[in-house]
Amino acid sequence: MKALAWHGKHDVRCDTVDDPEILNPRDAIIRVTSTAICGSDLHLYDGFVRSMEKGDILGHELMGEVVETGAQSTLRKGQRVVVPFTISCGRCYHCRKHQYSACENGNTAHTQDIGREGMGQPMGAAFGYSHMTGGYSGGQADYVRVPFSDFGPLVIPDASIEDEKVLFLTDILPTGWMAAENCAIEPGDTVAV
Repeated sequence: MKALAWHGKHDVRCDTVDDPEILNPRDAIIRVTSTAICGSDLHLYDGFVRSMEKGDILGHELMGEVVETGAQSTLRKGQRVVVPFTISCGRCYHCRKHQYSACENGNTAHTQDIGREGMGQPMGAAFGYSHMTGGYSGGQADYVRVPFSDFGPLVIPDASIEDEKVLFLTDILPTGWMAAENCAIEPGDTVAV
């Protein structure tokens, strides 16, 4: 398959790489139909985020069609899904408290150590955003493996809704919503973004 891969500061290439495979019964494989480039991807491009390795597949804003599922996935082949940028199990202490970016099971002990060393604490897992966040392949590719697919992806039931109308549910809209919530913006307030 084709994928957008990081090769160093200011060096991103479209590479031919192996197709993803089911590694866990809760996994699904998604054929990516739409993806976006986040402003935070510039930190990777400019070399500011540590723990990137040559060949890492970029992209944490993605959606697509389910093409394969593990035995414990609740998704079905052919469903359209929006995939959140965080990789969360849905079962740990933090997930039960709706603190998905602090999921205890998305990152391995090794990648948690990388986050602890680089940021002072373990990082939550995310698609296509360094080994500090789990080293997961991102969605700027033909296909992506989605861990914990029985929890994270949002099924888009209405086939008439275009990708461009729901792709922003991956990261852009939730980030803006949280910023507005944290700033206690109320009706009638004026804000600059």
